[in-house]
Amino acid sequence: MTFEHEVATKVAVPDGLPMAPRPFVIRRTRRETYDTFTLELESTIKTKPFSFAPGQFNMVYVFGVGEVPISISGDPDNMDKLLHTARAVGTVTKRMSALGKGDVLGIRGPFGAAWPLAEAKGKDVVIVAGGIGLPPLRPSIYSIMRNRGEYGRVCLLYGARTPSDILFPREMETWRKKHGIDVFITVDRSMKGWKGNVGVVTTLIPKATIDPLNTLAMIVGPEVMMRFSALELLKRGIDPATIYVSMERNMKCGIGLCGHCQFGPHFICKDGPVFPYNRIKELLMKREI
Repeated sequence: MTFEHEVATKVAVPDGLPMAPRPFVIRRTRRETYDTFTLELESTIKTKPFSFAPGQFNMVYVFGVGEVPISISGDPDNMDKLLHTARAVGTVTKRMSALGKGDVLGIRGPFGAAWPLAEAKGKDVVIVAGGIGLPPLRPSIYSIMRNRGEYGRVCLLYGARTPSDILFPREMETWRKKHGIDVFITVDRSMKGWKGNVGVVTTLIPKATIDPLNTLAMIVGPEVMMRFSALELLKRGIDPATIYVSMERNMKCGIGLCGHCQFGPHFICKDGPVFPYNRIKELLMKREI
């Protein structure tokens, strides 16, 4: 399957009403770190199960406040609940973090292109995540674990600001012990008791035991982190066509109409958010795009 065909098959226009939010009720809230939280949502329309592909996102609407794009962070095979993990950094996400069980949100989606998990079968997989970039990658990890025998070596390289900012630590330990995923974690700043790696996430790339000629990489994080991670993977001999990054830039409509997320000739919400690195590398190198 070509990238263009995959995009065409993954861009969703839910029920033909892409601008109409669908009501979801909060069933559970979980505080991940001091500023990051996960909401477990359930559709109020029981006859319409919510399905998505790893890498897609929703527009999440807080009634009376506003709407933000957030990648889906749950298991794509569990259609009974929808998980969104977010950092409380703006007006909408701060209000979201204050909501509780029984509150209602509006959901539009899913939108966008998915991670190329079918293309990754038979290959080694390197997953590079920076900070809040781990939740958008978690659905793909769930899918890989469910079909573990269809993939080669799988390495997760994760960077956080401090040890207290590390997301899903118990889950990552389960991925390592029970599913044979090599997990390496680093932090920008150490704290008392931390005995792990200190430094940017690119310093973990040499630890990944992979066959560079048969590897697919998935990267999510700040744009500067993704750019340097891709460059380090290229130094390892990985084909730029098999390096994928996920972009989320100021999306407002989710369907390529408003133009807020335009990135050169691309609309992130419609053409992405997942892109092959070689398709957008020149744009990533340019300032103020």
